[in-house]
Amino acid sequence: MSSVKTSPAADAGLTHLAVSLRGVTKTYDNGVMALGPFDLTVRKGEFISLLGPSGCGKSTVLRLIAELSAPSSGIVRVAHREGVVQPGHGIGFVFQEPTLMPWTSVRENVRLPLRLAGVPKAEARGRADAALASVGLADFADAFPRELSGGMKMRVSLARALVTEPDILLMDEPFAALDEITRFRLNNDLLALWRSLGKTVIFVTHSVFESVYLSQRVVVMTARPGRIQADIRIEAVEPRGEAFRTSTAYGDYCRKVSDALAPSYSGQPLL
Repeated sequence: MSSVKTSPAADAGLTHLAVSLRGVTKTYDNGVMALGPFDLTVRKGEFISLLGPSGCGKSTVLRLIAELSAPSSGIVRVAHREGVVQPGHGIGFVFQEPTLMPWTSVRENVRLPLRLAGVPKAEARGRADAALASVGLADFADAFPRELSGGMKMRVSLARALVTEPDILLMDEPFAALDEITRFRLNNDLLALWRSLGKTVIFVTHSVFESVYLSQRVVVMTARPGRIQADIRIEAVEPRGEAFRTSTAYGDYCRKVSDALAPSYSGQPLL
């Protein structure tokens, strides 16, 4: 039976929820069942991480929320602020690769979603510059992607997602290819942005350590077809910083999440 998917501007059942998935499955045309049944609720302003083995459907969950793909069954609801009524609007998506246009400036890369939406050029330029400032790249607006480091390119990608002022930020392993020092720095910067902007963030990662450091909740998924193995709340003093990263509590949470993740890898070949 075909699924029903709604993304209402206002939904009485989503007063405090940003996202709700109920009984969601996803089977691809080749017959592979990637997800489900999958049930998840995310409160407005929450930061959660989806953690699980490769192929378990983490990225599929993000694509369903963003309406880049349709579920095979079940219901996906996304609550938008008043006035945001078009499917997919109110959502910013940061992919695994920055996917920047190499032939144009950083500012123009960030301005692209606004240009496609028909926002006047002067307004779009101001908003692009403000988004770049929010990720620490105000001085690089006129630079080209080839002049940036890997971490800076991901900052540009994040600015491009933020420039539309989304309610929900979806992030698909954005820091996976970066060195550890850059990754730690961007983790700290992302948390600072989340605290200041109040966005709902759903973050996909393969890293236990990253998921615990960033998240209020770590949702551990099973191997394909992806289901929820555990939903672990991370109770930590805010704002988080290096003191938390080196604390006993952090180590304990990492062990708890690792233990929940272990069954998902049982019997799987090492890649």
